[in-house]
Amino acid sequence: MSFRLAAYAVCLDAEQVLLVRHVPPVGEPLWTLPGGGVEHAEDPFDTVTRELDEETGYQGTVERLLGVDSRVIPATEAYAGSEHQNIGIFYQVRITGGQLRPEPNGATTEPIWTPLPDVTHLRRSGLVDIGLTLAKTLPATGHTASVPVTGSIQH
Repeated sequence: MSFRLAAYAVCLDAEQVLLVRHVPPVGEPLWTLPGGGVEHAEDPFDTVTRELDEETGYQGTVERLLGVDSRVIPATEAYAGSEHQNIGIFYQVRITGGQLRPEPNGATTEPIWTPLPDVTHLRRSGLVDIGLTLAKTLPATGHTASVPVTGSIQH
């Protein structure tokens, strides 16, 4: 089983959410939250703002921890073809500067502010729904009930 620890930015502004288009090595592109893997000896708190800058050109400030999601993706649905555990740490992040642009030579493209009602119509990562659910419910424990991954939502 593979394992990934990652930090994701939930950036909301005027009923919009900041999304990036992820282009996987295999399969179709999908929309996701800015974020990515925690590097060796890196604090996830620092990861989220580093990834935001790399993927969107924006600088941001973490306003709060929204929660942590841990899920196991079955081998039949994982990119690598083997069971995978993803632990995602979700932060509410406020944009403080920078200029919106795509990630240079990266796996994410097309950063865009998306109206919240339009999100349900997008081919997107389940991470989007998890982050938005955490931002909406602000669970005291930082843990959200399992978010179903169906329809246009992909792991």
